[in-house]
Amino acid sequence: MENLNGLLLVNKPQNMTSFDVVAIMRKKLHVKKIGHSGTLDPMAEGALLLLIGKATKILPYLENTDKEYIATFELGKQTDTEDIWGNVIEEKEVRKIDDLSSLCHSFIGKQKQLPPMVSSIKVNGKKLYEYARDKIEVECPLRDIEIYDIEVLDKNKIRVSCSSGTYIRSLIRDMALQSGNIGCMSSLIRTRIGNFTLDDCYQLDEVDVDTVQLHSIYEALSYLPMIEIENERDVMNGKKLRLDTKEDRVLMVKDKEALAIYQRHHQNIFSCERGLW
Repeated sequence: MENLNGLLLVNKPQNMTSFDVVAIMRKKLHVKKIGHSGTLDPMAEGALLLLIGKATKILPYLENTDKEYIATFELGKQTDTEDIWGNVIEEKEVRKIDDLSSLCHSFIGKQKQLPPMVSSIKVNGKKLYEYARDKIEVECPLRDIEIYDIEVLDKNKIRVSCSSGTYIRSLIRDMALQSGNIGCMSSLIRTRIGNFTLDDCYQLDEVDVDTVQLHSIYEALSYLPMIEIENERDVMNGKKLRLDTKEDRVLMVKDKEALAIYQRHHQNIFSCERGLW
């Protein structure tokens, strides 16, 4: 059914890659054009955002979407993957954390984060996990991230609201070190992507091509400033437009349908950056 266009949220289970989910949905929905935003590791679970049909065009505009996670951790153990599914490389007696809330609060804000060596970040065109697999040492660049909030849910369980690109296992590694311990992540559930939560997610076995309801491209791009137009012909033809706005990028819409993303070209002249038809 190639006329399916929009966003689908599914609850990815453990022991399944994000690509596995895409392959399953491609068969269930009978579509060829389908992708995902925000990869989840195989042992992580939770909200995975799938882009179907024309919605695949907006992937670059969703890559910086904020996220929320619930994670648990184990102290006294360090692994090569920074989670309990890796190989243990060090064990150490656990030092009691007297005030976990204060420790968490100290990590709120903008910061530099060293990502795990077993990750898909590319250095010189090669993914970090490929260097790790080949036992090649490489300098890993620090990443700019922001932690908006950390809530303690239990003695070894936290809820984290953060910017895109944040590695929760690396956050847990750093929190453990600051407390005088070593530690690794023991579970991870993504509970929110942007404005979408787990409540918006289908279970994989619930998805049916005849009944599935997709979120619109308009809804997914609602964070962009919008300009309502009367005649869509110029936009559909990709014509440059004179717009009276202070914004540098706007979403051109008609009757709550996203038509195109326009970017400032010169002064008040805007050109079509991405057509969505």
